[in-house]
Amino acid sequence: MERRSELQSTLRIEDVPTVRAMVAQKLREAIMSGTLKPGQRLVERELCEMMGVSRPSIREALRALEADGLVNMVPHRGPVVSTISLEEARQLYAARAVLEGFAGRECARLHDPEVARRIGDALTRLKAAAARQDLVGCLEAKTDFYAALIGGCRNAFIQRMLKPLHDRIQLLRITSMSQPKRINKSLREVTAIWRAIQNGDADLAERCCVDHINAAAVAALDMIEKSSAAKEAAPSDD
Repeated sequence: MERRSELQSTLRIEDVPTVRAMVAQKLREAIMSGTLKPGQRLVERELCEMMGVSRPSIREALRALEADGLVNMVPHRGPVVSTISLEEARQLYAARAVLEGFAGRECARLHDPEVARRIGDALTRLKAAAARQDLVGCLEAKTDFYAALIGGCRNAFIQRMLKPLHDRIQLLRITSMSQPKRINKSLREVTAIWRAIQNGDADLAERCCVDHINAAAVAALDMIEKSSAAKEAAPSDD
């Protein structure tokens, strides 16, 4: 018994985050909050100075974020915060509608009061942040809303598939939620989702989730098209 205890003590791995993991998390937060914007170059030297870490740690963190689709390695420019093309956005929202519609249905079918409470709490914070015109607060509350909804479906595979989609879509959400008309419409849509889940109405919850995502897709695609048109119309530096 003593030998086993000694071996366990030797082999046990403590849950201490590596420098690379901490750097990746800080950069992820900066991207998700819009501090680092889509298309912005991520200069290693500048990141080293700002974060007080070595270049190898920065490079490892950037590779991890590239694997998550949040950073792109562009020839002759280096790492940049990812942007989303029109076709990528179409595909992202189409996949999200299928997966999140199912999540909403299951969440309502299971009808767990604690899940409904967490969703309602996130919705309350979202409304308060919107009233203050606090974009970061809105993004955080919206992230918590979806986390409670997706966690409430109790399907680990759905959660794993939706996480990278939400990470990519967050790049668009930063801009779309800064538009007053969209945030007010979004609030009505997510309130309808919460009510359907609270009432245990699986059909309605799925329909509300899909309607919300389709409306978000229309806003995002319109935003991408306008941005592309503006770039094409802008005078060239050449």
